[in-house]
Amino acid sequence: MPPRPLLLGHRGVRGIKSIPENTAAAFDRSLEAGCDGFEFDVRLTASARIVVCHDAMVEGITVSAADAAQLRFLPQLEQVLRRYRRRGFLDIEIKAAGMEAKVLTALREYPMERDYVVSSFLPDVVLGLKARSATVPVGIICETPSQLVAWLKLPADYVIVHKSLVTLKLIQLVHSAGRKIFVWTVNDKASMLRLADWDVDGIVSDKPQLLGKTLGRTLPTDTGVV
Repeated sequence: MPPRPLLLGHRGVRGIKSIPENTAAAFDRSLEAGCDGFEFDVRLTASARIVVCHDAMVEGITVSAADAAQLRFLPQLEQVLRRYRRRGFLDIEIKAAGMEAKVLTALREYPMERDYVVSSFLPDVVLGLKARSATVPVGIICETPSQLVAWLKLPADYVIVHKSLVTLKLIQLVHSAGRKIFVWTVNDKASMLRLADWDVDGIVSDKPQLLGKTLGRTLPTDTGVV
């Protein structure tokens, strides 16, 4: 039986009112659903704290201009690493340039005991990470065709593409270049099964429960995909 892709919850889990995304509760739900890990977002505050959040502004507060006290309700990267570094695959998405060194410092302080990737939409972040550490696994995120064009020229170990961009030819090209390919955000069963059949390396979903139920710990013997 072929190996199945890594199963990752997008921001842990999304769309559940009682479980805010990018929180420990969301990350726990992803793991409990049978996923291998989760993706989450990080930003840097004015007080040099790395906080876990997606948007540049949270509850009317601009993250990059805030001090730690203003955003004390947000998780910090170090807390996530401490809690989950032994428990699953982490996809740490850097949302803004200029925090690469601090992310690497946190990873040295709380070294991962499972595989992981530090990813970004920003080519300069990918280059900055690799310039500081040749061994850190780095991913470039692509949502548009223009973004996708650049992946071959970047020192990225992972190519993380929006589901609208993925083709079997792209998967084969990424693998032939010695890279791995993740696909986001995949929220329906048919697409999960098709991508697993196409041998993608990872699937990121807002619905970790469906992802875990569909692919589980091993691939189904018959995906129904031709």
